[in-house]
Amino acid sequence: MNDQPKIHAAPAVQPPFAEPGVPQIRNINWAGTWALYAKEVRRFMKVQLQTVWAPAITTLMFLIIFIVALGGSGRTVALRGEAVPFADFIAPGLIIMGMINACFANASFALMVGKVQGTLVDYLMPPIAVGELLFALVASSVTRAVFVGFALWGAMALWPGVHVTPAHLWAVLWFGLLGTSFIAFLGVLTSIWAEKFDHGAAITNFVISPLSLLSGTFYSIDRLPPLFQAISHANPFFYIISGFRYGFVAAADVNVLAASSVLLGLNLVLGGLCYTLLRRGWKIKA
Repeated sequence: MNDQPKIHAAPAVQPPFAEPGVPQIRNINWAGTWALYAKEVRRFMKVQLQTVWAPAITTLMFLIIFIVALGGSGRTVALRGEAVPFADFIAPGLIIMGMINACFANASFALMVGKVQGTLVDYLMPPIAVGELLFALVASSVTRAVFVGFALWGAMALWPGVHVTPAHLWAVLWFGLLGTSFIAFLGVLTSIWAEKFDHGAAITNFVISPLSLLSGTFYSIDRLPPLFQAISHANPFFYIISGFRYGFVAAADVNVLAASSVLLGLNLVLGGLCYTLLRRGWKIKA
């Protein structure tokens, strides 16, 4: 009989670190995505007087000029055969225009300032995927646009003679989301391309501002000559403003379903382009 004590094998010790090349976050990194989103929101909320309230007040000045200075309180606009009070016509366009400008300013700032200040590595080093990075940047920009939109809506709701009660809330939410998402993708694309602040300012001054001002915000395109009507239909901002206005006055310059399809397609195209460029590291990775 063997009296030797039995030797039990020691349990395998789990190494403190995973094997090289083995991913630890196998699905969506919710914590990392939320952290980046919260960081971007806190960034613009720390200076909310400049990023939220100032754009809202500046846009509100347009309403005051057109309603008070030009005596527009008794005017109406023919919109698809319906007479809409001028104040009710212009208010939704001004709200979404303010949201567009704020959304683009936020989306075009993040990566661009990282290039200028040399802090771009803070976006590239964390363990988040390209899609998660893009989602956080776009979502934070949409959030800033929503804040500006609510500030404008609250101010206009208190303004005498202006009615901004939604007639179709789904249209306000849907076109607000599609429009600001499209602008956010455009801002991220600008941020990827731009190498200095002058590049971002050039896109704002020569692309965003003209397209938003010439998109039917202050007028109905039915009164334009056929050539300029065709040009307006080639402007994506026209579909954003027309669809958003439909949510308030239940009338639009364009078919709402067609506008929704155009914006949805543009979102998919720009979103795919931003994802591809970020994944390849174009103008981002050395």
